Amino acid sequence: MMTRIGRNTLRFGRGPWALGWAVSAGKKELEGPLGSLFDQCHEDTTLGTENWERAESRLQAEASRLALHKAGLSPGELDCVFAGDLLNQCAASVFGLCDLGIPFLGQYGACSTMAQSLAVAAVFVEAGAARRAMAVTSSHFCSAERQFRLPLEYGGQRTPTAQWTATASGAMILSREPPVGAERAVVVREACFGRMVDLGVADPANMGAAMAPAACRTLLDYFEDTASSPKDFDLILTGDLGAVGSDLLRGLLLREGCDIAAVHNDGGLMLYDRKRQDVHAGASGCGCSAAVLCSAVMGDLLAGRLGDVLFVGTGALTSATTSQQGATIPGVAHLVRLRAVSVRPGGE
Repeated sequence: MMTRIGRNTLRFGRGPWALGWAVSAGKKELEGPLGSLFDQCHEDTTLGTENWERAESRLQAEASRLALHKAGLSPGELDCVFAGDLLNQCAASVFGLCDLGIPFLGQYGACSTMAQSLAVAAVFVEAGAARRAMAVTSSHFCSAERQFRLPLEYGGQRTPTAQWTATASGAMILSREPPVGAERAVVVREACFGRMVDLGVADPANMGAAMAPAACRTLLDYFEDTASSPKDFDLILTGDLGAVGSDLLRGLLLREGCDIAAVHNDGGLMLYDRKRQDVHAGASGCGCSAAVLCSAVMGDLLAGRLGDVLFVGTGALTSATTSQQGATIPGVAHLVRLRAVSVRPGGE
């Protein structure tokens, strides 16, 4: 049974359960600290296709098929897929998933899209609208640069606050039933859909500053709704605030009497080695938090290194058009609570 807790939070009673998850990524991601945890990586940024947009679609197709394989499912056993990316009209998702023949519901929340897709998939499964649903997102450095900033051939300088869009895709399948034969599994316990916050940041090269206030708002809303605090969780994973946004988030929360420093990490800081890889303020993109979640975090939950995680996807709601018009950049953040539990009656 699904119940509303407070103003913004949904609590799920019987699931949904994570059945399978996977990551397909690029060369730079393979060379980062989490590279060995990804299911598939590529040396060529085009992945053998004719352009970067098609390459991103291939990343989504691969992550989706790998997640299905790991769950022991065929595409026909999914009732729907919630997918999104950074390209116009979710083009990477459309062309990446078309051949799977799964009912498709496109999502857009900028870099918060994985959290949004996962939360919506959880609602569908918990409500009985789907027996099994998949959430999948992707991004690609080259396709994102072409759409939002300048062609790579221009060779423009990147400011210190800029973040590197991840070339990666992550997919996760949720089910009404726990995985067969498993002793330990991951379940989605709660979701908190965030409100948009706009504090006037207009620099498209400083996404962390635009998104941090929204992450602060969502976390405060969630803690109020659930009467919980940061110390109740093993990890609060944001994504993708990077170095600038992470510092701002912790400072904003401290002003409200909420200290997350002991349990906070950010996907934008985990994907790359900022000392060794030239990514400035860290990673970003729909594929960043999806890749971190569907590799290191899920692995740690299953292994018992983590038990209770808040996954807070953050998005900068801008476009090339509004940016060129000088508009500000509203932020949004969606939260999903993941718990590792024993798969037996009353085994949480």
